[in-house]
Amino acid sequence: MTAKIYAVGVGPGDPELLTRKAERIIRSAAVICSPTGAADAASYALSIVGDLIDPARQEVLVQVFPMRKEQEGLEAFWDEAAAQVAERVRAGKDVAFITIGDPFLYSTFLYIYRIFRERYPEIPVEIVPGISSINAAAAAAGIPLGMAAERIAILPTTYEDDELRATFARYDTVILMKVNRVFDRVYALLKDLGLERNAAFVRRVGSSEEEVMFDLARLVGEKLDYLSLLIVRKG
Repeated sequence: MTAKIYAVGVGPGDPELLTRKAERIIRSAAVICSPTGAADAASYALSIVGDLIDPARQEVLVQVFPMRKEQEGLEAFWDEAAAQVAERVRAGKDVAFITIGDPFLYSTFLYIYRIFRERYPEIPVEIVPGISSINAAAAAAGIPLGMAAERIAILPTTYEDDELRATFARYDTVILMKVNRVFDRVYALLKDLGLERNAAFVRRVGSSEEEVMFDLARLVGEKLDYLSLLIVRKG
């Protein structure tokens, strides 16, 4: 099989943070597969690379990947998405599956990567790494993620307080993903640990809506952006 699937990380939001390889593949692939969280929602990944795509010669395949904590019933969406991609690759078309950040770090692509490995092993898959929101957020906030023998933890904010407390005790830098819905609870824990002034909240890093906040108290009770994270660094 000459065609393949490219899982392309398009970075956190700034088109200038695309790698040269990512740009080359997006410009040349016959099909651009773009994930979205709902049928009526725009694809953030597609908005980053829209200027590189030529609709006259490239198919833009928008696929729905519902985002919810409970994943029961979502397998059908993943199966259908994988089948659509496989159909195009078998027809001899390269498919670039674009995903914000990096394809192997909490990305939408991982929902169907397992399916390709299990059901379509004959289809080659190439991973094109991208700059993650974690790296971009650390740069925007001016917070080093780690040096020398320091320990770093990256985790979604779905853990209970006791587990988060243990993580803060063991690691020098903690990055909390998907913090928007549980921010008030996390902030209360940070205050209890005396770490509320050691953190930065970053939303939509790399985009025109980028915001970095160190006064976390101002965010309590607010409706926060899904594309946000929290960096906590001790010391």
